[in-house]
Amino acid sequence: MIRKIFLLVLSVVALTMMTACNQNNYSDLETFIHGSGDGLQGRIDPLPEVRPHQFFTYQAFDIPSPFVPRKNDQAQNITSGIQPDLNRHKEVLESYPLESLSMVGSLQQQEIIFALIKSPDGTLHRVKTGNHLGQNFGKINKISEAEVKVSEIVQDGVNEWIERTSAIMLKN
Repeated sequence: MIRKIFLLVLSVVALTMMTACNQNNYSDLETFIHGSGDGLQGRIDPLPEVRPHQFFTYQAFDIPSPFVPRKNDQAQNITSGIQPDLNRHKEVLESYPLESLSMVGSLQQQEIIFALIKSPDGTLHRVKTGNHLGQNFGKINKISEAEVKVSEIVQDGVNEWIERTSAIMLKN
């Protein structure tokens, strides 16, 4: 008997809870959703039209293919005589890019002109003609009061080295 009363009370509580969850009174939420776009101004442009990719067939047989190295003759590289000395010990200023170095002054002792070069870490270095600097095998050719002329050896293509001249100007 107690068991029947317990089951009856349990089923009444379960029915009450189920009816409480079944009420659909979302009027405040529906009002918010319908009124959320009021007062907005502006316009969003539509997405651009996606055009299909147009393929191109390479038909210029007189022009060399851009997918093949232009010069692959290593014998020409040996005859040009321009190659960096890879066995030479690197100097301190060769660990910095040439663009990050700045000339802050020059001085002369007897017949030798020195340039004062400031590295990115703030250290001053005294260099003379023949010293190396920069990451492209740069060698100082000439030092004047206003600039340091450097010749660099850079790789241009496959196994080809060319020489280019750069300058570090005096920083005011």
